[in-house]
Amino acid sequence: MIARALSFGVVAEAYERFRPEYPVELLDLVIAYAGGPIRTALEFGAGTGKATRLFAQAGIAVTATEPDAAMLAEMRKHLPANVTTVQAAFEDLPPDSSYELVYSAAALHWTNPEGRWARMAALVQPGGVFASFGVPIQLADPALKEAVRAARSPYLENDGIPSPDGTPPADRPMEWPGTELQQSEWFTDVRQSVIERRLTMSAHDYIGQLSTVSAYVMLQPADRDQVFRRILQVLPETVELNAEIHAHLARRHH
Repeated sequence: MIARALSFGVVAEAYERFRPEYPVELLDLVIAYAGGPIRTALEFGAGTGKATRLFAQAGIAVTATEPDAAMLAEMRKHLPANVTTVQAAFEDLPPDSSYELVYSAAALHWTNPEGRWARMAALVQPGGVFASFGVPIQLADPALKEAVRAARSPYLENDGIPSPDGTPPADRPMEWPGTELQQSEWFTDVRQSVIERRLTMSAHDYIGQLSTVSAYVMLQPADRDQVFRRILQVLPETVELNAEIHAHLARRHH
């Protein structure tokens, strides 16, 4: 797992270029849930700062942490002055409950489940907010999705992020990590929201996005080239993605 979590450094520039930005609706959702102004935030697994910039633009003082040096270097090229960056894994952050918001964009699944929520609780002010966002990159057209799955299958059976508790999200109303938050003694008022979003892009840009997904990053370079070639053969010139954002929010007990 650690190898996969640290595999993004080699693709930092591709990540910045091809991963979609986060929409302002996400910021609005978190602020509405908080029920008042948010002044300080801690972000972990900040990557190249896609979500960092969204929250910093709202005037929030963000401390953005990221274990990978290459991702951090890419992030620092694009940041406003109210962001402090720290090279650290979530597990190494000192317990400092001075943050009104602690959040993670597409990075929570890389953290160690052992003691995860106790560690999280130690970072969020009592009454403060924890938020996690995931963006599964999915082709909108089921037939195309199947064609791509068939094209990659000799090299890669599954290109998604394994669900930490093994259940497919469709089989239950509350998805991970909401399920764990509901069981946690430190958090309350767990909420799940989906922000609908469709994106249209060229087939080449879609491949660019796939090149930032860990399952592809971990392939041998020759295999990866071959997979991308096979996928390009089945794609039309432009593709539509279902890029909805799955957000989970919870409040730290007083």
